[in-house]
Amino acid sequence: MAARLQGRGMSGLDMISAVARGDLPYPPMAETIPFRLLPPEIGRIELMATPEERFLNPGGIVHGGWVMTVLDSAMGLAAVTMLEEGGFAPTHETSVKFLKPIHADIGPLRVIGTVISRGRSLIAMEGRIIGPGERIFAHGTSTCVVPR
Repeated sequence: MAARLQGRGMSGLDMISAVARGDLPYPPMAETIPFRLLPPEIGRIELMATPEERFLNPGGIVHGGWVMTVLDSAMGLAAVTMLEEGGFAPTHETSVKFLKPIHADIGPLRVIGTVISRGRSLIAMEGRIIGPGERIFAHGTSTCVVPR
């Protein structure tokens, strides 16, 4: 059963905290693109994700879909930390800028999602993929819709 269903009765922050502690399972997407969720803060998520050779494109660098997926995951989870019990906020749009190529042998990368604005119907976030030497490999922005 998905973490969302098992986390009923919890605020978004409590649910994401339970996933980070291992009290609730990771979302099924983490089986496809593995990541480790660090303890969240309200409006801020940090993931550790290590690109694997299976995510390489024909040019020998990590496919942009991997980059977009981990950024969308971090930003979306940051939005969830802002929600009350039973709330949900699906992604409305995401934009990503690729700054440096990512190679499969780079090792773990930090993927940070931060809420920059929380309105009644929209949550706006920004995200970054940070590698060795605090270099930024990609950044993005996203909005999630809060249904009424």
